[in-house]
Amino acid sequence: MSEGQVTVAELAEKADKYLHDTSLTPEEYEALKQGIAELSPIFSAETAYFVLGSYGRPEIRRLQLVKDRLNRQPGAYAFLMVDIRSEWTNTYLKFRLLADYTDMIVGVAEHSQGGFLVEQGYFTALDEYFEKTHVFKREYETLDLEHIDTGVTSENPYSGMQTSIFEMLDDGGRLCRWATEDDLVECVNRLC
Repeated sequence: MSEGQVTVAELAEKADKYLHDTSLTPEEYEALKQGIAELSPIFSAETAYFVLGSYGRPEIRRLQLVKDRLNRQPGAYAFLMVDIRSEWTNTYLKFRLLADYTDMIVGVAEHSQGGFLVEQGYFTALDEYFEKTHVFKREYETLDLEHIDTGVTSENPYSGMQTSIFEMLDDGGRLCRWATEDDLVECVNRLC
């Protein structure tokens, strides 16, 4: 990113802003300082990608696939939220700081069961996140519930909230549909 190196003080100031009139405890401040070392690839990459999605057993493999493909580009750094391992007691704060400093937020949507539903709400409510968000939406040719590996239990694997988000992203040219892992790789290639 072109912003240069971010300091602990800048992150702490932003953290205080997100925590709405509360201040960081000395322990939280120290944890934030330690976490900066893990965040340094975000600040030094030409393009940083924050990859979001469900962490269920089959889904995490596809998130790793997307992350791997993005990281093959020169100057790219793609990561999952779990890759930043420092102790964060406040995942809302962790998400906001990571989203603030990445160039692109990439969602891999497969269903409405868990995953990143809360984050989808954040990136639609906040323009600065929505403008840098791209989503790869899984399409099911036929929804044979016995053979789907995602735990989907209804005829429509997505919620009404997600459907509206997908429509807004599609209108902005930032939605890519996929059915197979080869299609998912093609979505990544189109993003790059």
